[in-house]
Parts: sequence; structure tokens; C-alpha cells
Amino acid sequence: MEKQNLHILTSQPSIANHFVAELRDIHVQRDSLRFRRNLERLGELLAYEISKTLSYKTSTIATPLADRETLLLTEQPVLATILRAGLPLYQGMLNYFDKAYSTFVGAYRVEEHQQPDVRICLEYMASSSLEGKVLILADPMLATGKSLVRSYREMLCRGTPSQVYIAAAIAAPEGIAYVQEQVPEASIWLGDLDERLNENFYIVPGLGDAGDLAFGPKI
Repeated sequence: MEKQNLHILTSQPSIANHFVAELRDIHVQRDSLRFRRNLERLGELLAYEISKTLSYKTSTIATPLADRETLLLTEQPVLATILRAGLPLYQGMLNYFDKAYSTFVGAYRVEEHQQPDVRICLEYMASSSLEGKVLILADPMLATGKSLVRSYREMLCRGTPSQVYIAAAIAAPEGIAYVQEQVPEASIWLGDLDERLNENFYIVPGLGDAGDLAFGPKI
């Protein structure tokens, strides 16, 4: 796995460790509000770290007493997420990039037993132009990476971004390798990197189904 363009918040001690720990904790997970809030807070931290790598310009701010020069973003990014599990992580990033436009994709894995792989179904996308924009794609669980890559490729029909960032709460090595192969231009930012995928393509140790924990079980 290439280390270049791969950034992991928990590789150094910080408050991010607490948020990831609570996301995993089966006792804390019983509180869906707390689970959503921890994803949101992790999204805020990821947004802050990513913001350090973006382009800035010098601007003059008029205060009540004098003018003050400071550095402000050259442009706001476009925030994208995959419904429904991505919404809390996306909201955390939107809290910080509060002037950003947004892109939403409806994509999901099709459960097919006795199949050696997963199939991705994409049914919905709403996006403004991405041409020349900084794109940040937030997906809480980067497992196989296939829904994320499929969604990104669909987004390219709205234009080619100038920069691509992928932000996830937790990822598996297999998913990282797939994304790095399919989207080499992307910079990947994680809360934590786990051990592997199991036979059902779920992250181990992971935290379970992020969408179900945030919004209730599907039927």
C-alpha cells in the first residue's frame, strides 16, 4: 500500500482517537445521536486537516479599528457524499466548509450470496459543475472502495475536478489499494485504518453498519 497521499488521524495521539473509539464501542453505539455526532466531529477534524493543504490568498479585513491582512481560501471545495451513511460525516465537513456546494449520490452494494465479489447499484446523483473544482468525497466506511469509485466516475460527467480528496472514518487496506489504483489522483484522509475485509466484505474490526447505527436498520 502506497503511503503517499494517505493520511491517518489516529497515527498520532489526538482527540480523534476518542471519537473513533466511541464509534466502535458497542455500548456507545446504542445511542444513535451520539454515533451521528461522533461521525460529525470526525468530519470536522478531517475538514480542518484537509484545509491546511488547500490554496489561499491574502485578503484585507476591515475591523472597527484598522484593516488586517489574513489568508482566506481561494475557493470553497465541493463536498460530496454517498447516501445515507455518509450524511453525518459530510455534515461535519460542511460545518467547517460552510460555503461549499454539495453533491449527493445514491449508491449501494447489492447483496448476492455465493458471489465472489460485490455489485454496486447507482440510482441517483445531484451535483453542480465540478469542472476545475476541489472535490472532497466523504464516505464513512471505505471497505472494498467500489461504491466510492463508481460514484466518483459518475461525478466526472459533471466536470473534471482540479483536486480530489477522499475522506473516510475507517478503511480497510483492500479498499485503499483499490482506490489508489483506480483514482491515483486522489489524496486519502482517514480516521483510522483497520486490518482487513471479512468474507462478506465488511471491515474488521470496523464498527458495524454505519448507516444502520446512524439512522436505524434497513428492511
